[in-house]
Amino acid sequence: MKVWIDKDNCSGCEACIDACPYNAIQIVEQIAVINEACNGCGACIDSCAQGYILSDAEKEEIKVFDLNEYKGVWIIAEQRNGVLSKNSLELLCCGQMLGKTLGQEVCAVLPGENVIHLTDELAVYGAKKIYLADDKRLMNYQTNTYTNTISGIIAKYKPNIVLFSATHTGRDLAPRIAQRLKTGLTADCTDLTIEKEEKHLLQTRPAFGGNIMATIISPRTRPQMTTIRPGAMKLITQDKDTRVKAPEIIKWKVQLSEEDIKTKILEIVKERHRHANLQDAKIIIGGGRGIKSKEGVKVLEKLTEAIGGEVGGSRVAVEQGWIPRERQIGQTGLSVSPDLFISCGISGSIQHRAGMQNSKIIIAINRDPDAPIFNIADYGIVGDMFEIVPALTKALKDTDYTDKNTDYTINYG
Repeated sequence: MKVWIDKDNCSGCEACIDACPYNAIQIVEQIAVINEACNGCGACIDSCAQGYILSDAEKEEIKVFDLNEYKGVWIIAEQRNGVLSKNSLELLCCGQMLGKTLGQEVCAVLPGENVIHLTDELAVYGAKKIYLADDKRLMNYQTNTYTNTISGIIAKYKPNIVLFSATHTGRDLAPRIAQRLKTGLTADCTDLTIEKEEKHLLQTRPAFGGNIMATIISPRTRPQMTTIRPGAMKLITQDKDTRVKAPEIIKWKVQLSEEDIKTKILEIVKERHRHANLQDAKIIIGGGRGIKSKEGVKVLEKLTEAIGGEVGGSRVAVEQGWIPRERQIGQTGLSVSPDLFISCGISGSIQHRAGMQNSKIIIAINRDPDAPIFNIADYGIVGDMFEIVPALTKALKDTDYTDKNTDYTINYG
């Protein structure tokens, strides 16, 4: 987009200078001038009350929403081969919290083939209504078929909030549906709350490489849509009061033409992964700057062999090349919530803690007694991980730690 200033009418009021995030506007001889730093973002256009900043962008007609028409907190359930994803249940737990605050019911959209048996599990986690799109053409995820189907359901029933998991599927599907519905979307959220006054959804996500947290609202459009990082929301054990005994099943008639099915899946090839999915791991051993090298990773791997778990790392450990990027834990990596997280040589920056603080039990090992990681740890050990971890590994190998009568006192120096 090209942006320019009507020099014949510009008064040099300087209002546009503060509006430009790139310092691309300066006053020359009492007239605003755009310099080479401009990237055409258009942030300055609305700052000029007289309308003397112009662009070649075509003005899109803005859709006006009646916010009172939109009710309910929805989640888009994901399943594969008839098995509901853990991420979908996390969304329902989050949806319950939002729905309780708003006084609105929690619902789920379930697309697939022969998936009606999954409605019971959705009901256990609080789904009062389940919109079932059961069709052979939805057996495997395809962008166009899922977009057409789910956007049609949303357009008819008008939910207030729609939650997606920030998986490969969710990250592909959510923006397409948002575009169809002419509404906003906030991606990769780590926290959701409700504004007290206007009851807008407050969507918090990392910005600028994880250095700050931004809270975003959609005050004029509906539904309010967001993708949530897997593991960012706690999977809460449900009780009898939460379970919906008789959820309302609304069967959606899937209408897809041949033109809607752009591609045809010929074969699905399953690749064997060397490591398990870190977000599904029950036990995670995390390494940070304190592991010092790839040799330090081997120390952690020996512990995982003894206890059964997976190795992950902080941003520093990944940037140093000690741990693969796909196993980075934190705001700019994965959010995990294992039963046990053992932190080794990780100081505990706010960015890292945001990705693992939902772990059920956290054990921190660090030489610095003032390390922030100890603020969220259930158990802390101040000392050298190169002494403690090998001692812990040996104790676990030598001991039947499934025996509840065993004393696990470990001497490491």
